[in-house]
Amino acid sequence: MTLTETPSTAATPATGGYMGFIGVSTGSSSIMTVFPKWADVLGLPTANLIGHDLPMDATPEQYVAMVEQIRDDPHHRGALVTTHKMNVFAAASDLFDELDPFAVSCSEISSISKRGDRLIGRAKDPLTVDLALNDFLPADHFARTGAEVVILGAGGSGTALSWALAERADAPAKITVTARDDEKLDHLREVHRQHGTPEGLITYVRTDTVQDAATIVAAAPTGSLIVNATGLGKDRPGSPLPDDVVFPEGAWVWEFNYRGSLEFLHQAHAQEAARGLHVVDGWRYFIHGWSQVVADVFEIDLTPEIVERLAEAAESAR
Repeated sequence: MTLTETPSTAATPATGGYMGFIGVSTGSSSIMTVFPKWADVLGLPTANLIGHDLPMDATPEQYVAMVEQIRDDPHHRGALVTTHKMNVFAAASDLFDELDPFAVSCSEISSISKRGDRLIGRAKDPLTVDLALNDFLPADHFARTGAEVVILGAGGSGTALSWALAERADAPAKITVTARDDEKLDHLREVHRQHGTPEGLITYVRTDTVQDAATIVAAAPTGSLIVNATGLGKDRPGSPLPDDVVFPEGAWVWEFNYRGSLEFLHQAHAQEAARGLHVVDGWRYFIHGWSQVVADVFEIDLTPEIVERLAEAAESAR
């Protein structure tokens, strides 16, 4: 298997071992400087984080080898999975001794942990995306405004957000999810069918061009939530929308990424004043996503107070 390993520190893993990070370009992630700070705040047994880079077109054999490496290395404590979480499930789910209901329903693994000789796979995204959403969106937003949601991208993060929104007490009346291929939309449709999501809540739309997506965004009601869950602007440059897109008046525009070329974020900022937009980047999503998996790997109970201490410690790396 070909992969690049990027350590957060130059130290050789000691008795405390190390944690892994499976992604595409892990070396440029802020977590490489944040993790040692968090290790200090949480009193972790190790401050070592090793990045495992796999290409976007990695083979099933590469995912299997990666999971086997984590399972068989006694110094490896577990890992967070970013871009590859659905592919890890598809290729290597049978290597796990336990999978949580979210992992099975959403067909993704974002957290790999070990309990003795047992390998555990969990999908933390439905929880972490909900925590991040609640950090900025008013609790009564949809009931009060009649706003809708447009999620650009039907991968792991888009699936998790649609799941969280369907479970929300203040659920929107309509959620539109777009993707460039029918396979992802069919998978998402099946996830919600199995989950028992109310029929008609989610509309699944194939968008072959950025103009197709722009038409959907422009038609959304005032105050709608518009989300880039495609990964474009982080691992690959670009945006799911053209520069001449018109965001709904007063929309909440959420870019899931916090690093990269961030074209979608720049498009939203360009209209922020004129359209009265609320523009949010992926920093808090990053904080919640990582803190939940670190807590899972090291068996820590997180409280809101601890999360805020972690967010404070991470701020210097932003």
